[in-house]
Amino acid sequence: MDVKPPLGLLAELTHRCPLHCPYCSNPVELVSRAAELSTADWLSVLSQARELGVLQVHMSGGEPLARPDLPELVAHASSLGCYVNLVTSGLGLTAPRLDDLVSRGLAHVQLSAQGATRERSDLLAGARAFDHKLAAAALVKSSGLPLSLNVVLHRRNHDQLAGIIELAERMGADRLELANTQYYGWALRNRAALMPTPEQLAAAEPVVRAAVSRLRGTMEIVYVVADYYEPYPKPCMYGWGARQLTIAPDGTVLPCPAASAISTLRLSSVRDTPLAEIWYRSESFNAYRGEDWMSEPCRTCDRRELDFGGCRCQAFLLTGDASATDPVCSRSPQRSLVDLALSRPPAADLVMRR
Repeated sequence: MDVKPPLGLLAELTHRCPLHCPYCSNPVELVSRAAELSTADWLSVLSQARELGVLQVHMSGGEPLARPDLPELVAHASSLGCYVNLVTSGLGLTAPRLDDLVSRGLAHVQLSAQGATRERSDLLAGARAFDHKLAAAALVKSSGLPLSLNVVLHRRNHDQLAGIIELAERMGADRLELANTQYYGWALRNRAALMPTPEQLAAAEPVVRAAVSRLRGTMEIVYVVADYYEPYPKPCMYGWGARQLTIAPDGTVLPCPAASAISTLRLSSVRDTPLAEIWYRSESFNAYRGEDWMSEPCRTCDRRELDFGGCRCQAFLLTGDASATDPVCSRSPQRSLVDLALSRPPAADLVMRR
């Protein structure tokens, strides 16, 4: 198949994080500080990524502000002509640090939020974070950078949806992403406690629709549905290894942010293999490109070019086979696995990220 160059790189600089969110999609076993790529490694990776065709670099984690070399990495990515986005909890973002990052070419900040109120937000973050987020948003707006607010939705904050939208307005967010929890990594451990109810989802839809209409031209709102309740899966990253790649803190290169969940997939590392070779020729990136890997019902399905068979990571986590049709799909012979998960009683307690 004709493989095009990637457009975006998610650079997971570290797994260190001041928050303890129970919906965290990072792997259960996090990369230690000692195993992280060095500054020189990341500078090389960024240069290779730009040569490969990458135009957008999203610096994330964990908390990327935990890396003291973040300014140097931002400056290098910007000097290469990349649009640099900082994905942050906001904790540790001060006026001097932000001014420095802006001077080095930072173009955008994406801030996370956990709830609409201080009490709920701090409870879900496992830290006193809410006031820091308000302060961080004010700093970003004062700097003139565009601000995105990202909120992961679940059973414990769906009731605050209207308030979350009001919070985004108060912060002056240019973009609000309301993403229902994806059950990978630590979040999968909490699925029974996080899964929203049908009633919550039904109540959310008109709230989001009204806000999209009211704020059109002022704030973009993106709503990512809870796919367990949907008849068809969401398209996975525009197709496996199609437009974006992720590099984990230790240099492991992933076709999607959650690909490390597929334990049968042999992943490559930038420590020993050039990034271009990984993108075009590695086993992991070619495993689920195109349609040759598909079995029935995907192989002859009229939706195969729309949803690409769904999420490979979700298929593996639910069935043990990454080439299976995503069980979320109503046409999957294993849809009963999703229905069983939905039929189970909710768990009372959340296990916070340790």
